[in-house]
Parts: sequence; C-alpha cells; structure tokens
Amino acid sequence: MTNVLIATSEAVPFIKTGGLADVTGSLPKYLDKSKYDVRVIIPKYQCINKELVGTLKYVKEFHISLSWRDQYVGLYEAEYDGIHFYFIDNQFYFSGDKPYSAIYQDAEKFAYFDKAVLDSIKAIGFKPDIIHCNDWQTGLIPVFLKEAYTQDPFYKNIKCVYSIHNMKFQGRWRLDEVRDVTGLPDVAFTNKILESYSEANYLKGGIVCSEAVTTVSPTYAEEITTPMGGEGLDGVMREVKDKGKLYGILNGIDYSKNNPETDEDIDFNYTSRNVKSMKAKNKKALQKELSLPEDSKVFLIGIVSRLTDQKGFDLLAYILYEF
Repeated sequence: MTNVLIATSEAVPFIKTGGLADVTGSLPKYLDKSKYDVRVIIPKYQCINKELVGTLKYVKEFHISLSWRDQYVGLYEAEYDGIHFYFIDNQFYFSGDKPYSAIYQDAEKFAYFDKAVLDSIKAIGFKPDIIHCNDWQTGLIPVFLKEAYTQDPFYKNIKCVYSIHNMKFQGRWRLDEVRDVTGLPDVAFTNKILESYSEANYLKGGIVCSEAVTTVSPTYAEEITTPMGGEGLDGVMREVKDKGKLYGILNGIDYSKNNPETDEDIDFNYTSRNVKSMKAKNKKALQKELSLPEDSKVFLIGIVSRLTDQKGFDLLAYILYEF
C-alpha cells in the first residue's frame, strides 16, 4: 500500500475558488484504493462550505514553532465521498470571508500551513510515501522537508510531487520577511532554492526541492519552459525538464458530477448514442434562455472560464467584430 497525502489550499466540496479545488477534491476518488491510501489536507477556513462544517470531527491539538513564534494547531477530519480529509485549524490565519488575502498576509499564512502539515502527519502517525503539493501555497512543504526535517527519522524517504496549476501565481515576498516567518536556514534563501530576482519565491522552492514536477497538460509543460509562458521561471523549468523531472498530465474531470447522461443542469440528457440530436436541442434551449435567435445553423461558442487575459479574452476582443 502506498500512502499519499494531497496538500492543497482548496478542495471541493469544502472550499473552492477555481480549478485547483476540482482537481484536488476529485482526483483521490479515481485512484485504486487497493493500492493507494490517499488523504487530503487543507486549511480549516472560517468560510468553508457551511453545510459541511458539522461533519468535521476534532482529532487533536498541538503547537508548532514558526521561527520565533509558538503557534496553535488544531487538527480536524472528515470523510466525504469515500475520501479522508484533514483540516488545519488556526483562526488567526484562516478566519475571514475568503481563503486568500494580500500576499503579505498569505506569505505567513501558508508558511504556517505548510509546517503544520508536516507536523500533523507525525502527530497522527500517518507517514505518506508521497506528499502531493499544489501551487505556491504548498511550495514550502518540500523546502521544509529538505532543509528543516532531515534529522527526524519519521520524515526519511518521504518524496514530494509538485503540481503547477498556474505559473503566474508564485507567492513572491521579501527575503527577510520569509526568513522571519519560516526560520529556515540561510541556505534555503540562496538562488538554488527560494531566491528569485532578489525575492523569496514559494513556487520556485517547491519546484526545485521536489522529486517530480507535474502540470496540467503536455502543452503547458512545454509552454512554461519558454520566456513567454515561464513567468520568469522558464530557466528553472528548462533545468527541471532536462533532469527528466517535468511531466504534463491532462487534468481529468469527475464523471460522477460531469456526466451529460445524468446532469440535472442541462435541459436534455444524452449519451454517445444520441449526442447529435440532444446537443442540438440543448443549443436551442440555451438560445431561448439567453434571448438569442433560435437558429440551429448559428455557430454558438460557450466558454467556462475566469475573465482574465490568461484565458485569451484580450485576444478575443480584437476579433469580435469579425464575428
């Protein structure tokens, strides 16, 4: 049995701001339970799904040292859809009506979370073979593991897989500030680990200290090795690629929730056998709902996305008149 811990700042159904939550919340369901014991750990935000708060059960509490700080850690757990979730509780960091704040607040918030994750697995006796880290919010987990936990035999042989969901967001903050909130040794703040353009970069730290790096598709894996797509870290990504550590893996979808045969949010359900006729009916229903001309021959484009230039809407604006 391989133990896997997915560490993430959000996961459905408990807290979601984007696609990261969809991946981390649904991926565990599709791994072979006879081969993998997969668990997920997230912050216990005050703003998590209110309907699910009552399912959380207290496990234990302890304290961790975060540089000169002595901080409380409350650990809760819940099971949802067959997946075991853990929650790190500390309302000093995780209160408020949204999971993310200004970067100067999040720099300490997620330094705390990353260290609390590592101390929590020892506190409950769950030793993962692999910690799957996601985006910059968990970038310090591999760094702590390599630079602060090497003397503790419990953490020996734990490997990290680091997934980049969006290269643009890197968790960059002042070197001295991150040194103050982490207590990591000076070597962690060199350009071999956290330092990047005279700042501390959580994403870079996670990348270089992990055994493998994945991203959301084979094409994006290539894109982030270029100056245009690498967001300043293209050199780091080329080095990772040259070492054979970079993998592009297409994001999957949760078929239990995204299934046109059972989806209650579409007017006409369909399968592969009647997809053409039923999609035509859905198109007409959508045109009617949006007060558009009900014309089966009109080319209809739908986009599910954040409204950001990263998704190409600035390019679309230039050619709209052609349509």
